Amino acid sequence: MGVKPLFHATLHQLKVFEATARHGSFTRAAEELYLTQPTVSIQVKQLTKAVGLPLFEQIGKRLYLTQAGQKLLDTCQVVFEGLDQFEMSVADLKGMKQGQLRLAVITTAKYFVPRLLGPFCQRYPGVDISLKVTNHQNIQERLVNNQDDLYIISQPPEQPDLTIYPFLDNPLVLIAPKDHPLAGKKNIPIQALAGESFIMRESGSGTRQAVQALLDTHGVEVRVRLEMGSNEAIKQAIAGGLGISVLSLHTIISEGTAGEFCILDVTEFPIARKWYVAHLAGKQLSVVADTFLTYLMEESHTLAKKLLPGIHPVSSDTPEVPQASR
Repeated sequence: MGVKPLFHATLHQLKVFEATARHGSFTRAAEELYLTQPTVSIQVKQLTKAVGLPLFEQIGKRLYLTQAGQKLLDTCQVVFEGLDQFEMSVADLKGMKQGQLRLAVITTAKYFVPRLLGPFCQRYPGVDISLKVTNHQNIQERLVNNQDDLYIISQPPEQPDLTIYPFLDNPLVLIAPKDHPLAGKKNIPIQALAGESFIMRESGSGTRQAVQALLDTHGVEVRVRLEMGSNEAIKQAIAGGLGISVLSLHTIISEGTAGEFCILDVTEFPIARKWYVAHLAGKQLSVVADTFLTYLMEESHTLAKKLLPGIHPVSSDTPEVPQASR
């Protein structure tokens, strides 16, 4: 004898509810779904009646989820993710790769990730890419909330429940204006940087932590003239003669050193760092996400030589981060 369901809901009603919950507004949900506001309101009312408990409470002009509403939203996300996975699996069985890849990357990665995505999308034209570019703090928040399939980061977060793979070198180089007194000199001792005007990334930046650790190790004190959170702003400040800075070599891939910059040949530089691709440990990757991860790990060598001259993939004998398991 079957169990009688507690309530009946259509997939359409669940999609309307999810959009309303995400926006906290009937009007904005209607705009996203190309429906009228009364239609959205009616669908939510019918769903509320079926559940038998209020799903929203309205404070001012904004809607807030009740406890039952939050439970339903969690269920919706599981259902929608399962349906997406099913669609991708069916496409895979048909010999096709299609679906959406949700990728979040830290700001500096924006300089090379599109170059890696191009060939992937050409190979799998049925894949749509959702690319979120943000800072380390937001990346960690998105990781905790499982908002994306994969994350490209320059330093592994402290949280232990991650699977992490190094896949590409990320050298940090010392960049100066073309007319800097040290430009063109070879094997400059790091002590020559003492007293130099530096443009640093903001406090908490992985790049800044790496630079400060190196300077401290060698007892070198520099003058921090500016602090900036944008690589583009730092490059403009260097070009304006405000000081020197340490940036990922990837930030000057497009312009190289033929323009207003030069890379100083200072001992202990470049600082060796790596790019990592990560996801939550135990996460069941979608067909598309797993395909991209395989593509990234197996073909980074070819991609690096072709698209990123001078940047090398992590060698096959490079150990994975301890948390990584596959």
